[in-house]
Formats: sequence, structure tokens, C-alpha cells
Amino acid sequence: MAASIPKVAIPKISWEQVSPAPVVLVFGKESFLADRALQRLRALLLLEDPELEVHDVDAGQYSDGALELIASPSLFDEPRLVRVENGVKGTDAFIADVLRYLAQPVDGTTLVIRHDGSTVRGKKMLDAIRSTPGAIEVVCQPLKRGDMIPFARAELRLLERDATPGAIAALVDAFSSDIAELANAIRQVVLDTEGDVTEQVVRTYYSGRVETTAFAVVDAVIAGDVARALVTLRHAIATGADPVPIVAAFAMRYRQLAKVSGAGGSDMQAARQLGMQDWQVGNARRDLRSFTDASLCDAIEAIATADAAVKGAERNPGHSVERLVRQLATRASA
Repeated sequence: MAASIPKVAIPKISWEQVSPAPVVLVFGKESFLADRALQRLRALLLLEDPELEVHDVDAGQYSDGALELIASPSLFDEPRLVRVENGVKGTDAFIADVLRYLAQPVDGTTLVIRHDGSTVRGKKMLDAIRSTPGAIEVVCQPLKRGDMIPFARAELRLLERDATPGAIAALVDAFSSDIAELANAIRQVVLDTEGDVTEQVVRTYYSGRVETTAFAVVDAVIAGDVARALVTLRHAIATGADPVPIVAAFAMRYRQLAKVSGAGGSDMQAARQLGMQDWQVGNARRDLRSFTDASLCDAIEAIATADAAVKGAERNPGHSVERLVRQLATRASA
């Protein structure tokens, strides 16, 4: 009995890892990431050859034989990029032509098929792509809440700008409901400002958008205003704020308190020593009047516990962050 030939498992990569390949499946519901993948792929192919020919195909309006005609080598043998949108609505003729094409991809042609995965339409085609040697799959699923901060950091790296943890948390807190809005907000604040992006820059720049933020919750907690802290938190959660960056804002602020608590000299001297702004040192020293070393240590431990809870250690992140707020605000008001 002949041994069965194992199926090929093609690489599954993120949009920023995309590179030219004979066949590229861009799969998932997050259109922003899919657009990024397509833009990056086209840019890389143009770097390889500025004579690249680009052809766009709507799989939902596809006519029999069109793929073979478009992908066939031209008279001057220019490389080709065939971008197929709407793979989830591909006609029977499209699916049949793709299956035939996969058996013998055309040299010099990159075939990219966009499929959002919202239905099982074209499953046979997807399975065939995923077992085609040399093909790659770009995963473009919506980001989970816990992935938004790493995404924001990556966007800032692409733009070659540094940002404080508080600034990143503020951006995510304000724009976590839409990844495209978050990316645009980061780009805008980078274009319109100079130097490191700080929490104060973000809060000032987006003051109209950030009506209730993680930092407003932290401010109320440190002030010991239990009622205002809880009301602000519940409003933030109800309007889509993510518990992960809320806890991150607590961690950032309380780490600042811990750093400043051991620093001597003037606000300006301490700021230079700690890599902070002098106004941050001044605010932290004011806030530290209501803390002892022991109470600050207890607060930091509580934040660490809450951080693990909102990242999966507990089932209800909203409840975990409310417990943290109540615990810290009550202690501050004592």
C-alpha cells in the first residue's frame, strides 16, 4: 500500500510579516489589517520591479476564464500582482478557476485572494490554498482588547517615535473601539508634535475625544473620591473602555509614585534623574503625601493582581478592575 502524501501546512503570518509569494491568502474580518497587508505586498513587489502590473478582480462578479487571461505572461514578461477582493462571494467559475490555477501557478505572478471568513463559501478553495506549497496566509482577525497596546507600540515604532506607557494607554483608552481610528490617531499626534509622545500630549491633543479615560479614574482614586472613581469607571466601561489599559494606567501612575518616593533634590533635578517631566515629579510628590511606604507597596501588589485578572486570570475583567478601584480609592480616603 502506497504511503499517503502529507498535506502542506503553509505559514500563517501577520500583516507586517507579509512578503512576496506565488499565492497569498489574506484571511479574516479585520479589513484595516487586510488593507495594510495588501499595501505592504504591493510596495515590496514594486521595489523588486517598478514595471509591476497590478490587476484587480472582484470574485463576486467573476467571469469564467478571466484569471487565466490576467495571470498569463505578457509579451514583455512584466511581473504581475493580481488582487482578488470579495473571495467570500466568489462565483462558481472563480472557485473552479482558482483550483485549476493552484495546480500550476504562473511564474512571475502573485495571486492575492481576500476572504473575510464570514461564511464557508469557497471552503474547498481555501483548503486548497492552505495546502499549496509556497503559499502563505496572512491572518487579519479583529484584535482582542489585550492586543491593542502592543499594536499601538508597533505603530509608534513604524513611525520611529517613542512614547511613554501612559501615552500609549491613553491612546488605546480613547480609540480602542476601532483599530483604524487608533492607527490614525497615533499617526496624527506623531505628525503634529515633536519629541516623545507623553500622556499629557495625548490628553491635551485629544481632549475633545477623551471625555472619560483611565486617567480620570486614576485621578479620582488617588484623590480618595470613591464615588467619583466608581462612577467614572462605570461610565468608561459602559462606553467601551477596555479594562486592560485602565489597569495599565494605574500601573504607570503608581510606578511613578514609587520612583519619585525615593528621589531627592528639586523637582527639576529629580525629573532629570528619573527621566520624567518636572511637572510629573511635582504632581507625584503632592500625591505621595497620602501614602506610606507600606500602603504604596500594597497598592502596587493589588495592581499586579488586577493586571493578571484582566488579562485572563479571572472571567470578568470589568469586575476585577472595579474591585481594584474600590480597594485603592477606599484606602486613599482612609
